[in-house]
Amino acid sequence: MDDSNNVSGESPERKALIDVSIEGWRFARVFGRLISKLDAGEAPRYANQARYFLKKIDDGLEGFGLRIVSLEGQPYDTGMAVSALNIADFGPDDVLFVEQMVEPVVMGPDGLVRGGTAMLAKVNP
Repeated sequence: MDDSNNVSGESPERKALIDVSIEGWRFARVFGRLISKLDAGEAPRYANQARYFLKKIDDGLEGFGLRIVSLEGQPYDTGMAVSALNIADFGPDDVLFVEQMVEPVVMGPDGLVRGGTAMLAKVNP
């Protein structure tokens, strides 16, 4: 995994916690896409399990003063704590929003701990 979004000074234990939490977040999103393909009778049970899993991740991070932040649907600003993978696809006058978070932002009590990664889309007029 690329640690280019990593803020220096993290202990190895804290870095491991953040890495595992981010991978859990990513797995839960993939699992959510899979759930959407199930029939209506089965999907709710698995969706509840996925929500519980994400809640456990959030609770574990909270104990260390950390939280995962998704910026999906937010208007994009160049000052955001995300690296936009597809920024080169747009012009300087395009109005953009965060269409998909590939990796979430991790915030701590003193601010940014690790920046996220996002895919952008153009706002339709």
